Amino acid sequence: MFSSSRTAWTVADIAPQQGRTVVVTGANSGLGLATARALVHAGARVVLAVRNVEKGEAVAAELGGAASVRRLDLADLTSVREFAAGVEGPIDVLVNNAGLMAIPQQRTADGFEMQLGTNYLGHFALTGLLLDRITDRVVTLSSLAHTFGRIRLDDPNFDNGRYERWTAYGQSKLACLMFAYELEYRFTAAGSPLRSMAAHPGFATTNLQGRTETFQDGPVALLTRVLGQSGEAGALPSLYAATVPDLPGGMYIGPDGPGEVRGSPRPVGSNAASHDRDVRRRLWDLSEELTKVGFPVLPS
Repeated sequence: MFSSSRTAWTVADIAPQQGRTVVVTGANSGLGLATARALVHAGARVVLAVRNVEKGEAVAAELGGAASVRRLDLADLTSVREFAAGVEGPIDVLVNNAGLMAIPQQRTADGFEMQLGTNYLGHFALTGLLLDRITDRVVTLSSLAHTFGRIRLDDPNFDNGRYERWTAYGQSKLACLMFAYELEYRFTAAGSPLRSMAAHPGFATTNLQGRTETFQDGPVALLTRVLGQSGEAGALPSLYAATVPDLPGGMYIGPDGPGEVRGSPRPVGSNAASHDRDVRRRLWDLSEELTKVGFPVLPS
């Protein structure tokens, strides 16, 4: 039976991954690279799902024959469909890692607000399209920013009114967390052996900082360096969620330090909004409508 220990959990505690295949989005830098590197070292075969194939190939060369590269642009649902069609199963674990933070207002190829489209809707579609090949679990990255997020069911893409980058980021990360919880709810209702987990890295120093294209870049990066932890440490919650064999579905994994800013990975809680089943269900329905991707094997 699973038990959460207060003993520090490190990459040395990753269960052997030989014979397992893991897809990691955004695996050519930051948390994704640290996640992929640790999984390969533990014996897994890792598919690096990346927008920049050239950078992905450089990572694959570093990691050796256990890593392969496939192009995936989460901001383009045509690319998501092409990626899913080209990946052969089985896939033991899907790690929905890639993301953007607090960028200026932009649109995806399909007209979605860029942060919602990349961080959430692209991963929603990817999960649905790969679901028939996943054999163990889905891990979706959220953030401490979910706590100030609000799901704008009436205007998720900021088509009306003023765009605010941090509000958009918070919405995208709350959506990711609600998706992870709702996916687990539906797995359970369907009697599926699959599991859905969520994770957040605390404050981790990665290439996410410095993309607001405003004066905020410097303070955000400085705050992260002072209070935060390395990308390798920030990847530990994702690795814990992806590899602990008896971890129950529906867990949210984050650092165990004060404020969940840094520390060893463990199950953590989330805000009340993330557990609102009515909003979760409505967000799911809206996501199916926007992406045109359904999950027909799962009940609502």
